[in-house]
Amino acid sequence: MYEIRDAKTLFHTEQHSIKEVSYALGFEYPNHFSRFFKEKTGMTPTAWKDLN
Repeated sequence: MYEIRDAKTLFHTEQHSIKEVSYALGFEYPNHFSRFFKEKTGMTPTAWKDLN
């Protein structure tokens, strides 16, 4: 999904917060984005950011 690709890019290259990335990708609430990210990747955005 392009949202996950874009989120990973924003996290990695721009060092945006989860809240900033969720709004940039069109999610109304950051918790909805976090749930979506975990469903698609198997890890939370915070865990992914910590590993990368």
